[in-house]
Amino acid sequence: IIEGFPAAVARTWESFLADQIQLIAVVFLVAILISITAAVVAMTMASRKIPVQIPRKVVGRGRIREGQKSFVPLRINSAGVMPIIFAQSFIVVPGTVAQFAGQTGGILDMISDIFQPGTVYYICYALLIIFFTYFYTAIIFNPVDLSENLKKQGAFIPGVKPGARTAEYIDRVLTRVTLPGSAYLAFIALVPFWIFAFFNIQTFFFGGTALLIVVGVGLDTVQQAQQHLLLRHYDGFMKKGRVKMRGRSQYS
Repeated sequence: IIEGFPAAVARTWESFLADQIQLIAVVFLVAILISITAAVVAMTMASRKIPVQIPRKVVGRGRIREGQKSFVPLRINSAGVMPIIFAQSFIVVPGTVAQFAGQTGGILDMISDIFQPGTVYYICYALLIIFFTYFYTAIIFNPVDLSENLKKQGAFIPGVKPGARTAEYIDRVLTRVTLPGSAYLAFIALVPFWIFAFFNIQTFFFGGTALLIVVGVGLDTVQQAQQHLLLRHYDGFMKKGRVKMRGRSQYS
């Protein structure tokens, strides 16, 4: 994805120099792409936090672990980029079958025309993305398992009984959270079609799938770098002897 981006930018610049693309179109395109990228970053990190209470507990040798308040994050986009990939795989089937059939003027030819980029294509594409978002989220996220893990740890959601009621509550919240997440994925998948068609730019196409992959990989890289820096910072404190066992001494 990143490898082909410089060449696409170069082709766009050549088209601009040849007066095939107007300056205002390039400026608006760059501004829109930056805005969409920022929105993708925000939505990728967005989550619904379910409060969790961990009660006070007596551990070995009479030690008491104080109660804690925590939360379980439910990401708005738990499914990632997979719903768009599934939708792309299904949306091309009718047109591909019609083209391989080789008939002209019949119903298959009409189906091939319908499933070209247009109103019907966009509606079907969006509905498939929404469907596969719920489908894939249900596969990768099991509220029953999460409820059982909370119960084993003695944690509970305030106002909700542990067990089946907790699983039902998590499933209800996840269903509500997935709706804006699926709409967001449909928008990200469709908006590049509209942008490049509106500005009539044919030199390159930066789809929603590529954008989601690049942003996801970038965020994972940043998180790993932060963890690595934090670990090195912690090791530095340990080597200097500034962090010692609790109860003996603090800073040397």
